[in-house]
Amino acid sequence: MDSLSTGVIVVDKNLLVEDLNPAAENLLGISQSRAYGQPLLQLIGDDKELADILHRSLATGSAYANELRLAPTEVHADERLVDCRVSQMQQPDADASLLVEMTDVTRRTRISKENALIIQHGAGRQMIRQLAHEIKNPLGGLRGAAQLLERQLDRDELKEYTSVIISEADRLAALVDTLLGPGGPPNKRPVNIHELLEYVARVVEPDLGERLTIIRDYDPGLPLFSLDSDQMVQAFLNLVQNAARALEGHGTITLRTRAEINFTIGDTRHRVVASIEIEDDGPGIPVELQDSIFYPLVTSRTDGTGLGLPVAQELISRHGGLIEFESRPGCTGFQVRIPLLDNDEQTNDE
Repeated sequence: MDSLSTGVIVVDKNLLVEDLNPAAENLLGISQSRAYGQPLLQLIGDDKELADILHRSLATGSAYANELRLAPTEVHADERLVDCRVSQMQQPDADASLLVEMTDVTRRTRISKENALIIQHGAGRQMIRQLAHEIKNPLGGLRGAAQLLERQLDRDELKEYTSVIISEADRLAALVDTLLGPGGPPNKRPVNIHELLEYVARVVEPDLGERLTIIRDYDPGLPLFSLDSDQMVQAFLNLVQNAARALEGHGTITLRTRAEINFTIGDTRHRVVASIEIEDDGPGIPVELQDSIFYPLVTSRTDGTGLGLPVAQELISRHGGLIEFESRPGCTGFQVRIPLLDNDEQTNDE
C-alpha cells in the first residue's frame, strides 16, 4: 500500500482507523500513529454521506462510491475534492472491516471545469457579438431621428428630452462597441489592483444600505502589474454589483486578493497569477444555472440583462485571465485569475 498514489484506509466495524498508507496520511493531514484508533468520520469532518455508505457497506457487504469534500487542514490550506470507494474486507475468524479508498480529483475537476468555462466563453463571445450587431444597427437611426426632431423644436425644455435620447444612444453604442471586442490590445499600464477594487467599492457603497457591508482582505505583497484600468474596473464592477443584488440589501461582500504560484490557465502555466475573489454570503446561484451563467442573457433575476458575467469574462480574457466560481447556499465566490507577467516577460525571465 505504501507505493500507491490512492489513499487507502482500513477501519474496523466501529469505524475506527486500523491502518492507512502514506497517500491517505497526506490526504487527511495526519500520521498513521496519530490516526490509529480514531473515528474515521471525525478525521474528515463527520461527513453524513460517507457515514451512510460506511454503515451500508458493513450491513450489506456491498461496495459503494461517493464524492467527498475534505475540509482544509494544517497541511492543506484549501478544500479538496475526493473520489471515495468503500468495500468490505472479509478475514477468517475476524470481524468484518472496511477498506476505504480515496483519490484526490481536485486538480482534474478544476481543469475540466476550467476547460468548460473557456468553451462557454468562446460560444458566449460569439452570441454577444451577434446580439451587439442587432442592437447597433437601429441605434444610428434612433440617434439621427432624435437630432432631426431636436432641430424642429423651439423650446429648450423639449430639447432636453431629445438630448437624453441622443446621450443614451451614444452610451448604448459605446457599450455595444465594448461587446463587439477591442479594436486593438488593451491599453495596459502598471496599476495597483487594490486601488481599482477600492474605486469599485466607492462606486457601489452608496447604494448598498446600512445592512450590507464590504470586507477587505488584501494581500499587501501584490506588486503593480500591467492592466487596462477601465476594463478591469468594469469587470470588477459587474461582479460586485451581482453580489450586491444577490444579497438584496443584507449580508457581506468580501474582496480578497492573493498571489498564486505555478497556476495553469487554459494551456498556459504561469509562474505567478493574481487571484482576486469577490465573495458573498447570499443564497447562492441556482444549481440549474451554474453550468450556463457565463452565457449571454442567462439570469435568475426578472430585471437582469444576463450580460454582466459574460462581459466580465470577456474583459478578463483580454488580459490572459479567467473567471471561475464556486457557489453553495451561504457562500458564492467568483475568482478572477490574471497573470502577473505577460507571456513575453515570462519567456524572457526564464
